[in-house]
Amino acid sequence: MKISILTNGNIMNWTRIAAVDEVEDDAGMPFKLDGRELALFRSGGEFFAADNVCTHQYALLTDGYVEDGCVECPLHQAQFDLRTGEPRCAPATQPIRIYPVKVEDEAVYVAVE
Repeated sequence: MKISILTNGNIMNWTRIAAVDEVEDDAGMPFKLDGRELALFRSGGEFFAADNVCTHQYALLTDGYVEDGCVECPLHQAQFDLRTGEPRCAPATQPIRIYPVKVEDEAVYVAVE
């Protein structure tokens, strides 16, 4: 289900991705939206949406570990901050893209611009 909402002068297209209880804490769930490989992560009770492919080398980040607001790539252990997308350690040097997330009525929505 898609919902369009005007936010700060921009139209945000929100898409329902999952129910809150579908994603465990310190875990990720892959999904595709508008032809993109994306991921919904939950860490510390908060939800984050990001590109699901590591910027260092092709690997799905949902196959890695989630801990303390970061996701670790399963191939070479690059870590990315789930709030900013910035790499926390080598070998990754480029950030992953982060997308807006909101929770309403026990459902998680993501906006992809």
